[in-house]
Amino acid sequence: MTNQSIFETLIRQLEESGPQPAPWEHMTAEWLKGEYPHLDGVVISDVDVLGPHGPVAARLYRSAAESGHALVWVHGGGFIAGDLEMPEANWVGMELAARGIPVLSIDYAKALNGVRHPVPSDEVLSAWLLAASRAQELFGADADHLHIGGASAGANLTAGVTLRLRDGEGPLPASLLLLYPLVHPALPEPSAATTQAVSTLAPEQRFAPHDIEYVNLNYVGDEAGLSDPIAFPGLAVLDGQPPVRIIVSERDDLRPSGELYAEQLAAADVTVTLTVEPNAAHGHLNEPGSPEALRSLDRMTAWVLGTTDS
Repeated sequence: MTNQSIFETLIRQLEESGPQPAPWEHMTAEWLKGEYPHLDGVVISDVDVLGPHGPVAARLYRSAAESGHALVWVHGGGFIAGDLEMPEANWVGMELAARGIPVLSIDYAKALNGVRHPVPSDEVLSAWLLAASRAQELFGADADHLHIGGASAGANLTAGVTLRLRDGEGPLPASLLLLYPLVHPALPEPSAATTQAVSTLAPEQRFAPHDIEYVNLNYVGDEAGLSDPIAFPGLAVLDGQPPVRIIVSERDDLRPSGELYAEQLAAADVTVTLTVEPNAAHGHLNEPGSPEALRSLDRMTAWVLGTTDS
């Protein structure tokens, strides 16, 4: 790589000093319930998950309004950041639970200080296996109505775990739900529509190809890992999977990865539905109450419940 990535400095800071202050630190569950009273009935509890590398943090969201469907959900953060407090995890879990979809939100070890793939994948898989084995207890739902999904790096992880489940490591989910995923080791070429849409973004909202390559290399640890189809499901043989819903952000450099993955799934005879969320930027689920995030939540809800998008 000839260009220095902005992520080199960030990763160094995270390894030396730990997580940095985030703009959503004040958005606790209590704050969200104050801002959005319809969330008041959501009950949040920790769930103990023991993976092959140690404990995995997980948080269960339930409410009185339960549909018989549930979701195991994984946040993003470039494989190096993010936690169960970020809106993409916490607010999403609360909103879906309030809509009748219990959620088990999963954290995972970040690719820092020597941690590399497959550790995060192993941890998400462990959480899924526990959720599937205790579906009635945790969610009030049967295991065959349990879905899995994630956003950005979390979408990558759940796509990879779904491939592992297809290959015999556990029961398949009812469906896979991917929000603005990154599932290729290098960004595919953008369409003219994407190029036009991202041209309006501020520089700090852009992802240069060499930045994505650096993040992905950091995730797997070496060049050989960039060809691993579980680390990058866009490289995999994709047949035999459950239905997949992909929602990409219109104004997002990562959009081509989700769009290409939809094409690859369709070519493998996997049922796939792709939506481009209008005006949305990458990570829009971290913006509680925004029109783009609320539209995506409506689509996610409709997908899990098997109803029609509004």
